[in-house]
Amino acid sequence: MQTIKLKDFSIGGGKGLFFIIGPCVVESEKLVLSTLEALVKITEDLNAPFVFKSSYDKANRSSVKSFRGPGIKAGLKILKKAKETFKVPVLTDVHCKHDVLEVAEAVDILQIPAYLCRQTDLIVAVAKTGRVVNIKKGQFMAPGDMKNSIEKAVSTGNKNIFITERGTTFGYNNLVADMRAFPVLRGLGYPVVFDATHSVQTPSGLGTRSGGDRDMAQYLARAAVAAGVDGVFMEVHPDPDNALCDGPNSIALKDVKGLVKKLIEIDRVVRRG
Repeated sequence: MQTIKLKDFSIGGGKGLFFIIGPCVVESEKLVLSTLEALVKITEDLNAPFVFKSSYDKANRSSVKSFRGPGIKAGLKILKKAKETFKVPVLTDVHCKHDVLEVAEAVDILQIPAYLCRQTDLIVAVAKTGRVVNIKKGQFMAPGDMKNSIEKAVSTGNKNIFITERGTTFGYNNLVADMRAFPVLRGLGYPVVFDATHSVQTPSGLGTRSGGDRDMAQYLARAAVAAGVDGVFMEVHPDPDNALCDGPNSIALKDVKGLVKKLIEIDRVVRRG
């Protein structure tokens, strides 16, 4: 199993559970910094390894009318300030090859969106930066087929890669999280993360935007940790019902500490067994 060193903790190789948490999109500097401040306190209190996540541009929104974020210049400026202020690793997704170098200068982990997990040129460009790479498994992909996406990244010499499961298409406007995916993905030799909040999304389920069932995220997260994942990815918001992106499947900030605590407890039991 590949082990990845990140700041003062490691990912994979039985090093214990880590968390990727943050708002779906950069709505404002104030929201990013206040949310991150709360998350730092929560994760420090629980001694939970933590990566902050948010997007400067959501290029794959359902509708052209949907809020995408502040864009690359303003968005990366805010993420860089968050990283420097709170001294935590930061992850963001990149949708376009021409954004890659600029994004790599601002954050620690570059994420390949699920819809783009087969895009060779993008994966190679991201991996060539030498940054840690998170490849999200496409909703249309069998778990074992992710070996091809991994090989594209590894072809550059960069092995600092992990894979995120975010549900599989089940009919129209629905996803299922198949727990059988985790041993298959871990068998590819790289750390595996479960995206608990996108897995309860109903893609384009509200017509011009996606719906979701945030109450189910905690149950899937518990099951995934019991199945042996290396990390849990959760999008959160102080006021999910009024979030500008993915509110229906985002976890309320006030509920994060209790859930993280429970997931750590489950992980300890699994690793003892």
